[in-house]
Amino acid sequence: MTETPHDSTAEPAPDHERADWVSRLADEVIAEAERRGTKPVAASGISPSGPVHLGNFREVMSPHLVVDEIQRRGLEAEHIFSWDDYDRFRKVPAGIEGVDASWAEHIGKPLTSVPAPPGSEHDSWAAHFRSAAEAGFAEAGVRYRGISQTEQYAAGAYTEQILHAMRHRREIDAILAQYRTLPAAKDDDEELQKALEASSGAAAEDDGSGGTEYYPYKPYCTSCGKDLTTIEAYDDDSTEMTYSCQCGHRETVLLREFRSGKLVWKVDWPMRWAFEQVVFEPSGVDHQSPGSSFQVGLQLAPVFGWERPLGPMYAFVGFGGVAKMSSSRGGAPTPSDALAVMEAPVLRWLYARRRMNQSFDVAFGSELQRTYDEWDALQRKATAGTAGDAELAALERATSTAHERLPETPRRVAFRTLASVVDLTFGDEAQVLRIIGGLDADDPITELDSLRPRLDRVETWVGTHMPAEEHTSVRESPDRAALDALTETERDAIRLLLDGGQGLPAIEEAWTLDGLTFQVYGVAKVQRGLEPGAMVKGDKELSAAQRAFFALLYRLLVGRETGPRIPTLLLAIGRERVRELLS
Repeated sequence: MTETPHDSTAEPAPDHERADWVSRLADEVIAEAERRGTKPVAASGISPSGPVHLGNFREVMSPHLVVDEIQRRGLEAEHIFSWDDYDRFRKVPAGIEGVDASWAEHIGKPLTSVPAPPGSEHDSWAAHFRSAAEAGFAEAGVRYRGISQTEQYAAGAYTEQILHAMRHRREIDAILAQYRTLPAAKDDDEELQKALEASSGAAAEDDGSGGTEYYPYKPYCTSCGKDLTTIEAYDDDSTEMTYSCQCGHRETVLLREFRSGKLVWKVDWPMRWAFEQVVFEPSGVDHQSPGSSFQVGLQLAPVFGWERPLGPMYAFVGFGGVAKMSSSRGGAPTPSDALAVMEAPVLRWLYARRRMNQSFDVAFGSELQRTYDEWDALQRKATAGTAGDAELAALERATSTAHERLPETPRRVAFRTLASVVDLTFGDEAQVLRIIGGLDADDPITELDSLRPRLDRVETWVGTHMPAEEHTSVRESPDRAALDALTETERDAIRLLLDGGQGLPAIEEAWTLDGLTFQVYGVAKVQRGLEPGAMVKGDKELSAAQRAFFALLYRLLVGRETGPRIPTLLLAIGRERVRELLS
């Protein structure tokens, strides 16, 4: 990643950007880095034990947004991302195609030593899920320096830190002992699983007083590859270590030269803070509870000559009514899943617009249409100059980074309108263009590329996430029985819609989105003796008459009480067929 030289005299952020949580945190991180005499370094870390879902994505987006803001100011800053791929394979996650109970034989191995799921082009479990996640991160505009913990440990990058931890094992043990009363870990609670492994001790030997000695290091057996090991003896001076494994293997090695093992989680994390000189690393609710890794790190970081980073808590991201996503339970959507139906700026906006301690849900059903309505409304407010400072800051962070602008759709037709059109035309692009071309008579759309990438996202959404009850099928022929049963008021309403009168044009003359909107809302007004363009507020009887007219049109056109917005539906059906079905 290209860095800009550190310059403490760089221009401060504009006032509207300082109004949001990202700018305020950036101020704090810059000040903290200056106090420590280092550059602003923010960190994220994820164990690629399964799909990296949208809940994990907050671990990525939060530091990304803060580092990006610092870089926008012309200051040097870095976002490092640790792939915790040297973590043990704890359990077989649910919902991964082709993976069955036989994968349990790999439990206890590093994630980089577990075979990839069937059909993968990658050579390990970790590489498979890391690659998928990185593709989504890149599309969302997230830049970082990726670090494989397997590579770090295998290369001996942390050898001195490991030996230091072993020399200070009694001090570390005394700190951990204060937090060893922990609740039972749920299968999907990675923080508690890691905490239990760290607090129960990597291994122990008789210390001569009838007790056992704690070791903050856990070997991976060089015979079976698993961490089902116990350290039997260790000498600080020579670094000679003897360990045994449940598989029956036993050996003596020089820890200074040994590369098959790692520090336990609660020690590993603060060690890396010091090694990378991390200034800022937010963490989730589960990492902020008493006795959690982040809290214990406050005391463990000084063992390695560093202070715990600034670490505000971020709240959970939910999906489909589930308050917290889980990789092990399966079914949690990933950033790539989201980007299949969302433009990248929309996904970024979901994370940028809310403070980190605010939870929120991501939904791909009908709720996605409302998300797009809010997004488009914000764009209109920004253009009109009525958006607030925090709204403008979130919009800028969503649509661009310090390094690039994200792809945006040139002609922003409402997502729900495009969805209705794609649904009604079965995605026939010639028909889509015919209908969309009539939306704006003053500036007609003449080619579909101006609707992309939104149109591509809509087509995917209609095919994969549009609720079944919202799909619309137009009648093949008129409903003669329903037409014969119309009341005089209903017949008059249909006549006004098709042939006009009393200020309404014939429907063919109103054949644009705005024109048809004027037409369908004007019918009930004319029937009440009003001008079709009259502005009427608070008239409950008029509103009820309009709703009844819309329901009638839905019954006659699509055979149910609801459907796409009537003007969009009429455009999709076409002039001649509308007359046929309503006459």
